[in-house]
Amino acid sequence: MKFKILTLGCKVNQAESSGLAAVLRGMQLEDAETADEADILIVNSCAVTAESVRKTKQLLRSLKRKNPKAKRLLTGCWPQAFPEDDFSEADFVTGTKNREALLEWLSAQTDMPQKNIPTYSSGDVFSPLPCADTTRTRAFLKIQDGCNQFCSYCIIPFARGRCRSMPPERLRSEVQALAEAGFREIVLTGINLGFFGTDTGQSLADAVGLCAAQEGILRVRLGSLEPERMDTETLRRFAACEKFCPQFHLSLQSGCDAVLRRMNRRYDTAQYRALAEEIHRLFPDAALTTDVIVGFPGETDEQFEETCRFVQEIGFTKVHVFPYSAREGTRAAAFPDQVPQKIRMRRAGKLTEIANEIRKAHLSRFTGRQVSVLVEGEKQQNAQRFYQGHTPDGTLVKIFPENAEKGLQNSAICVTIEGYEDDCLLGVPSAD
Repeated sequence: MKFKILTLGCKVNQAESSGLAAVLRGMQLEDAETADEADILIVNSCAVTAESVRKTKQLLRSLKRKNPKAKRLLTGCWPQAFPEDDFSEADFVTGTKNREALLEWLSAQTDMPQKNIPTYSSGDVFSPLPCADTTRTRAFLKIQDGCNQFCSYCIIPFARGRCRSMPPERLRSEVQALAEAGFREIVLTGINLGFFGTDTGQSLADAVGLCAAQEGILRVRLGSLEPERMDTETLRRFAACEKFCPQFHLSLQSGCDAVLRRMNRRYDTAQYRALAEEIHRLFPDAALTTDVIVGFPGETDEQFEETCRFVQEIGFTKVHVFPYSAREGTRAAAFPDQVPQKIRMRRAGKLTEIANEIRKAHLSRFTGRQVSVLVEGEKQQNAQRFYQGHTPDGTLVKIFPENAEKGLQNSAICVTIEGYEDDCLLGVPSAD
């Protein structure tokens, strides 16, 4: 039998889908190239916005129409956060807590309920899935799950439970297995990554050090971080690690203190500014990226302008802009002074324009420079072959070799940057 996993949402979901695929292969199931030829279709859902749920429903309907004979299994954050929703388009449903139920259903497919969504409790422990996508140079390894923060706009604590961490001994064995499988870069991910180790007596800096100590691993990178979980001592430990990639995705959400308070964020703009300055002091070539929500309930024109000025002041290398989307089950959905959608979209457009200009300025600074790139694969563009990979600060690079060099995959090479297009740099291998 053949399976196909379709993933919506964040890098944690992507990492979990990769692990789930490895488990299914171990059950002697085969990968299907397309959804149309699969016997089993698994949709790993997102619930961070109402739009993400709408896309999941649309995907399930499309899969049923195009491949009616396949079994459709739904998992992920949507059913976990909203277990009473209508899941009639799926043959089986489970959430984020009990993935084993999905495997049990696949094995039995008889005398099993259509839905198995147990709730989270305070005593839950980290439930790992293997990271075994051997087609990549970079491995996204989930080492943390859950969130204790309860931001007023966010449903994720209900979809993921409380914070829990991968035990150090399991992390060590996972990293060793990834190195032996040929991976050269590890990207540590989590729902609230900065909370790694709070339940096991470890820290995120310990996890970085453990990964860097593994022979064969050339780079260690971090996923999204919350500002309040970073301090100078942690940053100094990162800086002391030669394999650490200075890419920091620090969620901002708003550049206005009044809005941050309504969001129930645990920092203010002064603290965020000080953290950004410390990062640039310790990592002169660091990339600082972020997320911003515009049009949050009660956000005035003046408060939005504060955010625009703050984004320009910090000089982020990349900003992901999201118009606020009311989420059923969160406190913010019931807040007064909901901002009309037209205004939300207009603000998102303006901030995106600002972010794009900052991004272009960042990319333009690379022209003429030599950078280290870990080559991740070979591709074609307009009949021209090129390689691609990332710099230590996370910028994508397309590499156009003059000759037909082979064996560049999985190697770190020096590249001379000649320009940029869209959201990536363009370069050639540097002369020895």
